[in-house]
Amino acid sequence: MPIIRSAIKKVRKDKVRSSRNKKREIALKSLVKKARVSKTAKDLQAAFSALDKAAKVHLIHPNKAARLKSRLSKAVKAVTKKSSKK
Repeated sequence: MPIIRSAIKKVRKDKVRSSRNKKREIALKSLVKKARVSKTAKDLQAAFSALDKAAKVHLIHPNKAARLKSRLSKAVKAVTKKSSKK
């Protein structure tokens, strides 16, 4: 345990921040999984929004957000292409 007052405060702040980040990360992962499974425009839009917000608050790297968005849109495009051919 820290002895210095500022270190004690930092531990307190870190605890709050880590719980907030964990909640955001869980929500992000669930939205991305939902978008992968259902592949609808509404779920895709929600996942894109969550990815952008996560990158904005430095929860994930902006390049990772871009990569995930690209992969999701590519998967949805493939599904819509198959359904339009039928």
